[in-house]
Amino acid sequence: MLGLFLAALDQTIVATAIRTIGDDLKGLSIQAWATTAYLITSTITTPLYGKLSDIFGRKPLFIWAISIFIVGSAMSAFAASMYQLAVFRAIQGLGAGGLFTLALAIIGDIVPPRERSKYQGYFIAVFGSSSVIGPIVGGFLAGQETILGLTGWRWVFFVNVPIGLVALFVVSRTLHIPNFQRVDHAIDWWGAVSLSTGLVPLLLVAQEGRIWGWTGTNSIICYVIGIVSLLLFVYFENRMQDEALLPLRLFKDKTFSLIAVIGVITGAGMFGGLAMLPLYLQIVGGASPTQAGLQLLPLTFGIMTGSIFSGTLISKTGKYKILPVAGTIILTTSLALMTTFNADTSYWWIAVLSYAFGVGLGGVLQPLVIAVQNAVSMKDLGVATSSVTLFRQLGATVGTAAFISILFGRVGKETSDAFAASVVQPEYQKAFQDPANAETVGLLQVAQSSPNGFDDTSWLASANRVLIHPILDGFANSMSLVFFVGAIVVSFSIIFAVMLPNNKLKERGEGAAPAAH
Repeated sequence: MLGLFLAALDQTIVATAIRTIGDDLKGLSIQAWATTAYLITSTITTPLYGKLSDIFGRKPLFIWAISIFIVGSAMSAFAASMYQLAVFRAIQGLGAGGLFTLALAIIGDIVPPRERSKYQGYFIAVFGSSSVIGPIVGGFLAGQETILGLTGWRWVFFVNVPIGLVALFVVSRTLHIPNFQRVDHAIDWWGAVSLSTGLVPLLLVAQEGRIWGWTGTNSIICYVIGIVSLLLFVYFENRMQDEALLPLRLFKDKTFSLIAVIGVITGAGMFGGLAMLPLYLQIVGGASPTQAGLQLLPLTFGIMTGSIFSGTLISKTGKYKILPVAGTIILTTSLALMTTFNADTSYWWIAVLSYAFGVGLGGVLQPLVIAVQNAVSMKDLGVATSSVTLFRQLGATVGTAAFISILFGRVGKETSDAFAASVVQPEYQKAFQDPANAETVGLLQVAQSSPNGFDDTSWLASANRVLIHPILDGFANSMSLVFFVGAIVVSFSIIFAVMLPNNKLKERGEGAAPAAH
């Protein structure tokens, strides 16, 4: 629970602070690097932690993951540029890859599948409290100029250090996993390397393709390296057989294969929504980081509602299929309705859709983990559990890079169009010619003329609302496009959720569930 709290808090605490971080480091348009660098390393290490924990045991790997996470958090607190922050976040991600995965696998070791939903209450409490605390604390810290001599947002990362040290102490002293039998295996290092070299260039082109051109030389080189490396990954996994990071025989099970696809798709769409909502509330809505954290509470309560309902239903019926089906439908619908957001949307509508989005997430995430753990044998529990996280992180990593790229690739044109429509309005002309707005006019001209004009949007909060309305329109319209693309992506997961077998959950942890082919 402590390890899970550490990972869950970090996911939510950064979301409301990223706009302030991007502005302060003059790199808002490249903020995706701070997120994707973290996701890349956590994604790559996720299957490694799962496999190594099957070999060496969960506890030592869990302690190692917490330790690296603490070091990466401390380094991130002292980043001097967005690219430097991305490097330090990558180190943080090396630890984060093991936190969620090993926490879930440890529960899988100790509790049989049918009883696991009872323990969901504890996990929901941890995830729910971190989800409530994270946005508020992240917003509050980012909203402070300095705390004890450090810029406020730096405490977003530094606060992980004392929490991590407590988790490290408690886990090392109290965590005991029964009946672990060490089995020596080869470690699939070639698989890890080929997965790394496959993901990085594809993420690079997702982020930089709008600048290079999607068919430019640099983009094509990245496509080739990425595709060849991923093909090599499949080759190495096939050659390693049971020793592979991701044993390909697991895909013979219909439940595992379908959940892998659902994880990738919902991961992409999920992070599209999670990345856009804080930016929308702060840039378009004009909320301070602290206000944005409070305004995201409906999303948090939605996740808790969906998770509690899921746990109760699974506990009573022993079945799970209806949950991911309903969850993916709700996710798709809420993302589609978010395309109605504009520069003047009332907060109540944002809150309703945020809550619905959270309910959809709550109905998808945990049931998929339980379903996979139910489908595989005990000897594959660690690698199968880590695979669920792996597929979701794969989708999230590509989705975050692609959606941020869509946003900042589109905002320039949308803003120019909005300015063209506004400048002819008498009210806009009056505000433009008012000497009191001279500073805002100068900043507007810089934003329009510079290719990095939107790397610092901190001045929007105090600017004349009439003059900056075209910028707000530009961001709102660009975010609507992101929500639209996200809805299309997530809609495909409904098909695969419907195809899931409606297996009954096992009463005990021993043995494999009957495979559904």
